[in-house]
Amino acid sequence: MRNIFLFVRRYFTFIFFLLLQGFCIYLIVHYNTYHNAVFSNTANQLTGKVNEQYNKIEDYFHLKRTNDSLVKANERLYNKLRADFQIPDTVSKTVLDTIKVDSLTEYRRYTYMQAAVIENSVNTQSNFIVLNRGRSQQLKEDMGLVDINNAVVGVITAASSDYSVAMSLLHKDSKIDGKLLKGGETGTVAWDGVTPNILTMTRIPKSAKVEKGDTIITSGNSTYFPKGMVIGYVTEVIPEKSTNNFLIKIRSAADFYSLQYVFAIDNKQQEAIQQLLDKAKQQNK
Repeated sequence: MRNIFLFVRRYFTFIFFLLLQGFCIYLIVHYNTYHNAVFSNTANQLTGKVNEQYNKIEDYFHLKRTNDSLVKANERLYNKLRADFQIPDTVSKTVLDTIKVDSLTEYRRYTYMQAAVIENSVNTQSNFIVLNRGRSQQLKEDMGLVDINNAVVGVITAASSDYSVAMSLLHKDSKIDGKLLKGGETGTVAWDGVTPNILTMTRIPKSAKVEKGDTIITSGNSTYFPKGMVIGYVTEVIPEKSTNNFLIKIRSAADFYSLQYVFAIDNKQQEAIQQLLDKAKQQNK
């Protein structure tokens, strides 16, 4: 306390000057319209900039909550896509009833379930993605994975009660059916193990019209993915010398360096289809 009094005593004249200066500024601003307007405008600009910076800081600390809410919203929207449903084929179906009913009821075929990526590799020949959900959350083997932009990421190969492991699209053994969005030709998309995010597509005939920038989508010829999921974009078209096909280089639509959330696709018809395939294989042995 004594030091405070000594400070005030030593700088009393300067402090008194600042008070008078402030009082003078108040009188000028308060009793002059022009000065009042200038001061109000300056104060508003300063306050606006301070509030803007404060909001940016506040938004930064709420990013995780915002991301979580967006992922949940996307999950609800994905599950409402028309492509996830199909109308049953009732042409040859006989129904015994007293009333004839022509039903066009749609049955769900695909369900999307969000999961967080807790581990992801991109620099090995066998890259895998670990998810924070497993069988307890209805995730299981042979489910396709897409990112928040509906781009293909991989396929789940193993699942425990609370975790799942997926074979990344950037895996030497990964092979999925792809399709040219423009021409409709189908081929096989794989990774050559050289450059992350760069895939190769084979079995596309040289008669196909394919150019740099064209979109490659899933063909729908597998139980992993619905038709139309984006795989990537053509970066180079190379004619193969020994065949009548193109070797197409593709930049993956998914950014494997920044994966945070994915959606697992549950095909409700997958089990029935697989049982038929297994039965057919047994009969051909």
